[in-house]
Amino acid sequence: MSSRQPVVLWDLDGTVLDPAGAITEGIAEALWACGFEAPENLDRFVGPPIGESLRRFTDVPEEQIRQVVSVYRAGYLTEGLERTRVYPGVLPVLRRMRDRGVRQAVATQKPEHVATQVVARFGLDEFFDTVSGAADDLAPPAAGPGQLHDKPAIIGEALRRLGALPPDPARTVMIGDRSYDAEGAAAHGIDCLGAAWGFAQPGELDTGCAAVAREPGDLAHLLQPYTEQRGART
Repeated sequence: MSSRQPVVLWDLDGTVLDPAGAITEGIAEALWACGFEAPENLDRFVGPPIGESLRRFTDVPEEQIRQVVSVYRAGYLTEGLERTRVYPGVLPVLRRMRDRGVRQAVATQKPEHVATQVVARFGLDEFFDTVSGAADDLAPPAAGPGQLHDKPAIIGEALRRLGALPPDPARTVMIGDRSYDAEGAAAHGIDCLGAAWGFAQPGELDTGCAAVAREPGDLAHLLQPYTEQRGART
C-alpha cells in the first residue's frame, strides 16, 4: 500500500473563488475598450486561457489579442479582485484537509504569476503547497493549435512539484467546475470531482466526473475515499 500522503488538486476560479463578474464583466469591458463587441455567454471564458477563448469565441484579430488581454488583466488586478470572494463553505474543507495531513495544490489555467498573487491576497497560501498555472494568457496550449486548454500539463506540473508523479489514483483527486478539469485529471489517470456551484454549462459535469458536489459541504463526504489515512504513514 502506498505510503504517500493524499493529494487534492483544486481549480481556482469557479471552484475556490467566486469571480462575481470579475472575469466575465472584465472581458466585456476590455473588448469594448478595444473597439470590439462582447459575445453572448461570457461564462465560457471562465476556465480556459483568455487568449485562446478570444480566438475561439470572438472576432478579435490575432494581432490585437495581446492588447485585449493586457486591458483585461490590468482591470482584473485592480477592480476585478475587489468583486472576487472565496465561495462560502470552501474554507472549512481546505482547513479540514490541511489538518488531516492532505497535501493540496492549485491547478489553474490562470497565468501562474497572477494565480499566485490571487491565492496570497485571499490568505489561501497557508493551505496550498504549490500553485501551478499557465505560462501566460496568450500562447496556444502545448496540446496544439485549436486546443482550448492545457490542463493536463498544468496538473502534471502540480503533481511533479508535490513529488506525486505518477499519482496514486486511490489517493489523488482533482476538484473543478469545468470539463477541462475532468479531462486534465483523466490524462493522469485520476478522478475529478465536479463543483456544481461554478461555471459549468448545462450537462457539462454529467460525464467525466467521478461525482458532482452540489455545494462545498458535499466535498467532505466525497473526498473521504481519497484522503482517509490508510495503512502506515511515513
